[in-house]
Amino acid sequence: MDRKEKPAPANAPRHVAIIMDGNNRWAKKRLLPGAAGHKAGVDAVRAVIEVCAESGVEVLTLFAFSSENWQRPADEVSALMELFLSALRREVRRLDANGIRLRIIGDRSRFHPELQAAMAKAEATTAANSRFILQIAANYGGQWDITQAARRLAQDVGEGRLRAEDISPEMLQAQLVTGDLPLPDLCIRTGGEHRISNFLLWQLAYAELYFSDLLWPDFKHEAMRKALANYATRQRRFGKTSEQVEAEARKQC
Repeated sequence: MDRKEKPAPANAPRHVAIIMDGNNRWAKKRLLPGAAGHKAGVDAVRAVIEVCAESGVEVLTLFAFSSENWQRPADEVSALMELFLSALRREVRRLDANGIRLRIIGDRSRFHPELQAAMAKAEATTAANSRFILQIAANYGGQWDITQAARRLAQDVGEGRLRAEDISPEMLQAQLVTGDLPLPDLCIRTGGEHRISNFLLWQLAYAELYFSDLLWPDFKHEAMRKALANYATRQRRFGKTSEQVEAEARKQC
């Protein structure tokens, strides 16, 4: 942990979601292959985990590989899979030693059986940890997530366990892959792009959005603390007026 930096604000978000963008551009700037950027991005992952854990964040969800990323060049996809497998094997002990639970969300069916087995083993190894939850979104897409949730509810209706007219937003949300966790309070995207790219579409409905021009490998401790400090300045109204939110806050004091 970078002890020289100031700690993040005490009123940190419970759940932070990050779109880790810019690995390829980082590598190109240095005349390196794209895989080098993804490898460099692992250090940024460690830094962000450290800041979140020290700041009281309960859940960190990282968008590692989208369902659309299969369209990238085959050699880059292959390198990403190898990096994912090696990172799982290398980092799981570090996560376990620090009380961090690892969860991997997304459709695993397309991954090689060896990688699927490594995912399951890493999750099992850290399953009892409760200090902090790290979620890796791999072969994940928000549209896929909502679709699989709708299919589950449709099956319940078809088998007579549920009436269609009784389906509520809360029911659908519970069927999402993150249904047992708090919704994201803050979504960060690096790399200068201003979109959410099919990431946690339902879950981000009321999340605060923060965009950084830094490429992901350069997004380290100071940058993460800056994002949390920015979040701490925002008033979350959820459709209410500022006056209503402030009145409710005074009642809680």
